Amino acid sequence: MNCTKNDLLLYAVTDRSWLNGNSLKHQVELAIKGGATFIQLREKNLDEKTFMEEAVEIQVLCSKYHIPFVVNDNVDIALAMNADGVHVGQSDMEASDVRKKLGPHKILGVSASTVEQAVLAEKRGADYLGVGAVFPTGSKADAKEVSYNTLKAICSAVKIPVIAIGGITKDNVIQLSHSGICGVAVISAIFAQKNIKEATKQLYERTFTMLHD
Repeated sequence: MNCTKNDLLLYAVTDRSWLNGNSLKHQVELAIKGGATFIQLREKNLDEKTFMEEAVEIQVLCSKYHIPFVVNDNVDIALAMNADGVHVGQSDMEASDVRKKLGPHKILGVSASTVEQAVLAEKRGADYLGVGAVFPTGSKADAKEVSYNTLKAICSAVKIPVIAIGGITKDNVIQLSHSGICGVAVISAIFAQKNIKEATKQLYERTFTMLHD
């Protein structure tokens, strides 16, 4: 499955910290109904069996809405369940090794925070880059901040789509205007909100406006 720039406009990354008695599937569906265009399943603490069950459930949901679905880090689970692809960080498996395992037709996203990392990831088969953290974030304790100028330089240095990630909210997304990104990836700006559907809708509208300014 190929992913287009439009698919990456509002990229929602799951987090079970804010389930509050709801299922993750329910929350993801609310996000999709609000305008999320891409879903990444991010689970750091689930055992393999539970992870697989949950992944299959979210995949079925994404298929229903024709939304690309990737798994964070776990290439084996992504392959076993035939997910649309996988997203890996700099400390995970090398992009070229992931591409070999996935084959040519799956989506491969790679995190980058420097121009060098970005260029190398593109060369090694990445379909898109997640660049950040563009603002301070509580979701990743070890996230280094990436300046607006570095973000812009990365967008200029590669031909593949770039999305910004890290601390993005509906209030600060406008600051990423004219950087060259094609979308934003968020966690708490969607899943930590009381009204997930409405929060997603507002963020989608502001991101769309920012990109077409």
